[in-house]
Amino acid sequence: MVTGAHGRVCRPRTVQAIQSALQEAARAGRSVGLRGTGCSYGDASVNSRGLSLDLTHMNQILGFDAQTGIAELEAGVTIEQLWKHILPQGYWPKVVSGTMFPTVAGAAAMNIHGKNNFRVGTFGDNILDFDLVLPNGELRTCSRDQNAELFHAAIGGLGMLGCFSRLRMQTKRVHSGKVRVRGESVRNLGEMMAYFEAEKQRADYLVGWVDCFARGDALGRGLIHHAQYLQEGEDPDRDQTLQLAYQELPGSILGFPKGEVWRLLRLINTPYGMRFLNAMKQQAGKLEGHQGWYEQSHAAFNFLLDFVPNWKFAYGRKPGQGLIQYQVFLPADTAHDALVEILSHCQRRAHVPFLGVFKRHRPDPFWMTHALDGWSLAMDFKVTPKGRMELWRTCDRLTRLVLEAGGKFYFAKDAVLGHEAMVRAFAARKRDAFLALKQEVDPGGLLETDLWRRIFASSSALTDGVA
Repeated sequence: MVTGAHGRVCRPRTVQAIQSALQEAARAGRSVGLRGTGCSYGDASVNSRGLSLDLTHMNQILGFDAQTGIAELEAGVTIEQLWKHILPQGYWPKVVSGTMFPTVAGAAAMNIHGKNNFRVGTFGDNILDFDLVLPNGELRTCSRDQNAELFHAAIGGLGMLGCFSRLRMQTKRVHSGKVRVRGESVRNLGEMMAYFEAEKQRADYLVGWVDCFARGDALGRGLIHHAQYLQEGEDPDRDQTLQLAYQELPGSILGFPKGEVWRLLRLINTPYGMRFLNAMKQQAGKLEGHQGWYEQSHAAFNFLLDFVPNWKFAYGRKPGQGLIQYQVFLPADTAHDALVEILSHCQRRAHVPFLGVFKRHRPDPFWMTHALDGWSLAMDFKVTPKGRMELWRTCDRLTRLVLEAGGKFYFAKDAVLGHEAMVRAFAARKRDAFLALKQEVDPGGLLETDLWRRIFASSSALTDGVA
């Protein structure tokens, strides 16, 4: 696959076990990388030079208050566990990713965002407090008022300041197990951006699929999905739709068992096949736009990546095969022109993303955040042993375009950035404060991952490949 490593793994079940593992690693001179369910696209949870601390066995829901919607969770609780526990009580996580399988600690460490980032912010915006096990074993409780610097640095801090052991977060009251959805086909990127801006005050979710193969006046064309929560009293079947059975994703797609659909996708996982599939989706999007509003379960709308288990296998399963997702974040005033140049450059270099996902964002207060007042485009690139180096050169050029436009990057989806890109993308004041805090709480550099070494190790090159 594109990234990965063999190494020693420790799976603690208690805070004391975390402390013991950190102490043992320090005595042995081993680095420690923190890992949840491994849903990041690159090497964010890979530690090829030491121990991996796997938190998935610390997965107890410690409490949930159905009056306030506040959940108290161990670090290894997954988004799936959370929503399945709270939805029957009339709540939904405020922020979820496109898959339900990340842990809440991993979501906090990467400060994930969803299709509603413009509305509710990032995952960290909805965390009330957490317990963090520092590299020396000390346990600190952090909130916006208590250990506030550590709170704002550890959220989005890549797991480099300490190990989350407990998180308390706010969830959202919902009055139905469904959302109301509308599809809107748009002719180009400018039309897509205009729709988002016109509807962002009314929508609860907005996400755009982009046909990255389209050129000329159609560059950036695609399909927007606009969703709204149902209000109290709008769902006559509320008691039924809030039940877990209603949220079950289909077991088959077009008559095929969904666990095998990736094999069919692999047959068309070529530039010609994906050009055809994108064109067909654009046509289907026009029909969906005429359909008007329809209803979907929360799970069906939010967890599109879980419809096809092992979908990544469609990109190849042999060493050196797979995909990278390259996601760029651009300020509102430079985004359109920069994205036009990014897509055009990909087409000129014959490295057209097979999938593009477009979102609107707002800033947040976390030190190493990717969030800004602007837009993001996530692009899936197929990786082959033969084309790997040329793809990395294409991404190198894209990185320069993003930096010239004042943009940023998202480390949960990064596999290609180097030290210089990180330095140029993140404000010196917060970056230096983060490194100073890292030195204070982890003077021995115990916590490391391949991602950390790649982006924080000095380098004269803009990108230095994948560890």
